[in-house]
Amino acid sequence: MLAKTSRFLTMICSRSLLFFSLIMLFKSYVAWFGVFENGPSWAIMLKELPFILLIFCLIEWFATKRKLMVYTIFNLLLTAIFFAVIIYYKYYGVIVTYKALEQVNQVTAVSNSVFSLIDPQYLLIFTDVLIFGYLLIRNKSASSWKQAIRRPANKKLVASLFCISLLITSLNIYTNRGGFNEVVKAEKMGIFNYEAYTLLNQREPELIPSEEISQERINTLKGISTDPSAVPSLNGALKGKNLIIIQMESLQNFLVNLKIDGQEITPNLNKLVKDNTYFSHFYQQVGQGNTSDAEFVVNTSFYIPPEGAAVQNYVDKDLPSLPKLLKNEGYDTATFHTNVVEFWNRGELYSSLGFDKYYDKSFFGEEDKVFFGASDHVLYRKTAEKLEEMDQAENPFYAQIISMTAHHPFTLPEDKMTLSLPDRYDDTFVGDYIRAQHYADAELGNFIADLKERGIWDNSVIALYGDHLGLPTTSLDDKDLALLNEVLGHSYDYPDMINIPFVIASSGVTPTGEQKQIGGQVDILPTLSNLLGISLENHVHFGQDLLNEQNHNLLPERYYLPTGSFVNSSEVFISGSGYDDGEHHKLENIKETDHKTTEKDFYNALSLLDLSHSYISQLPLKK
Repeated sequence: MLAKTSRFLTMICSRSLLFFSLIMLFKSYVAWFGVFENGPSWAIMLKELPFILLIFCLIEWFATKRKLMVYTIFNLLLTAIFFAVIIYYKYYGVIVTYKALEQVNQVTAVSNSVFSLIDPQYLLIFTDVLIFGYLLIRNKSASSWKQAIRRPANKKLVASLFCISLLITSLNIYTNRGGFNEVVKAEKMGIFNYEAYTLLNQREPELIPSEEISQERINTLKGISTDPSAVPSLNGALKGKNLIIIQMESLQNFLVNLKIDGQEITPNLNKLVKDNTYFSHFYQQVGQGNTSDAEFVVNTSFYIPPEGAAVQNYVDKDLPSLPKLLKNEGYDTATFHTNVVEFWNRGELYSSLGFDKYYDKSFFGEEDKVFFGASDHVLYRKTAEKLEEMDQAENPFYAQIISMTAHHPFTLPEDKMTLSLPDRYDDTFVGDYIRAQHYADAELGNFIADLKERGIWDNSVIALYGDHLGLPTTSLDDKDLALLNEVLGHSYDYPDMINIPFVIASSGVTPTGEQKQIGGQVDILPTLSNLLGISLENHVHFGQDLLNEQNHNLLPERYYLPTGSFVNSSEVFISGSGYDDGEHHKLENIKETDHKTTEKDFYNALSLLDLSHSYISQLPLKK
């Protein structure tokens, strides 16, 4: 068998450039099938093949020795790019670029999540690399086709092919560089061309001068109509109360009041929702940093950066923040998370935000470890003990608590899977997700009971929200989608995917029940600041007080949704190359609004992102 393989390779390798180009062309089809909604097409010949030929022509021209090894190495590198694009897209719904290399140190910590995204069929694109690698070390058996591949190619033909490929590649990049939607841009350019474009186009966006950035300008872009001189309702209604923010891992809003076979999935959250202020049309605004981005957005009321995570791009700045506002009012501040503080550079984030203390793995230990930290049971138990100490001190406190056990890929230990679901949920991503959230809800209920028993609950305002989605559409197979469509009663789409709950529990001070105004994570700081009687005068922020500004909102999105996407009072808009070819996904069961989405909303959302990035970039460095 090996001899026949060797004879075949000897014949085909005499045309090595053609042979390896055909291999990569096939892999292009596999990648496009895994990433783009429209799948592969004949256009790949003009979008991927020219870039591939550029690389292989250079090999033919310069690699006179060990040509097969060079081909194999570049074949592996190009294949790895395709594989990374597929896996990254399945999780984030965007095209990975070299910028994601900043995340490499996070990958090992979330290896379970990464492996869960790997569909075995995509591993087949490495088959040829393994074969060549094996044969390369078998000098005796492979000598004939190694010798064949060393034969010099026609230099004139290679030079002509290189020039033609360079021209087509340049045209692909140049004519498609102006779009907003990164996935659309990659589809129009070709994946390799898009990767080259992002690598070469490292020009920083032009910053808007800081003197041109004002709260009035932000409010105008957002459509805020409230008179800034008027005293808002509920101003200072919770002044002097402790503030406890609970950030729930991967909690999506469709779980609220969800029953399966008569079983409540989140009974404790459901009770909170019923007895307190619940915002049902509330949306995530995170990016590459996921959970850490949520911490950043909620504590600053700024948006995430154009590229990368906030904890990688903004933490060298002296950030205006909720902890600093509260410290000025005499509060003690602390944040609690069971992972190591170095994960996602949180140590620098907490320093920039101005937290007095953080409690991480060194405090919680590895008792009852799940994934990469102690379980929510341990988190809440030890946090409650520490909060009791803080509550007995002279000052009120602000505590941020980051739950983690319901983390992707949601494969809990058996002893924590207490929810019995119908057989159709077995061995499904959706089933694992629902079981994990049921466990997280049970521990949340225990924490609430503990706070009440320790006398902390009545003297505190509790704000609870989901940090980001758990079920991206790109990660779901047909069975998972069918289960979601069943529980939702409609097709699972973008408005469901990025919809997270937000609850304010305040001992009857704020309105009870469902509030249907549109909100996002950027709105938490101004909403809580008003309730706590904290002035935001001369404090630039990009959110709005949801209890006073209820008629309209504009929430720019990026990363999980392409740049140029936004949520407003009537829909989730997904950008295309621009506005005209974008997608409109109507929101259901919202508060009555006469707002119609326009191109002005599109450009206002982009302007808000530019203003936020410009403002943060020109802040002084932290000391």
